[in-house]
Amino acid sequence: MSRVGVFDVVTSKFRVLPTDLDINLHMNNGRYLSIADIARFEMLQRTGLWKVLMSRGWYPVVQSSTITHRLSLEPWQKFTIESRIMGFDEKSVYLEHRFVVKGELAGRLVLRGRFLKRSGGSVPLAEISEAVGVDVSQHHLPEWVGRWADDVTLPSRREPTPSVWED
Repeated sequence: MSRVGVFDVVTSKFRVLPTDLDINLHMNNGRYLSIADIARFEMLQRTGLWKVLMSRGWYPVVQSSTITHRLSLEPWQKFTIESRIMGFDEKSVYLEHRFVVKGELAGRLVLRGRFLKRSGGSVPLAEISEAVGVDVSQHHLPEWVGRWADDVTLPSRREPTPSVWED
């Protein structure tokens, strides 16, 4: 695997397998997230971030995600996932995964993640910048990504959060 820059697009190749199918005989919605996990790991490896994370006792977690489907992925169909880091804020990293078939966008997954320390707590933006040798604060997020993150954020796990349905 060739090394790429932290903000470069990484392309991963896949094929829809019978175990990926739902009752409609196209790729199951949940499989998109699982396969994007594999593409994300390849991206972390190729950008060199995985080595940085492991050497410092850090690990990535997903906080929130949203996916939009445009085209169905059919049995045995080849597709790629184009993955990139969109940017960072003070607490989170934002990624985009594009599911592509023959150059056409089939779906897009946007996710918000965080790097945590095995010793406890999250990794501040300044530490990430220092570790990767890139000023990640200079890579600005699209405005809608910040609004999306605010809209879908749940309270801290330290706060009581009962499941209450609103009318």
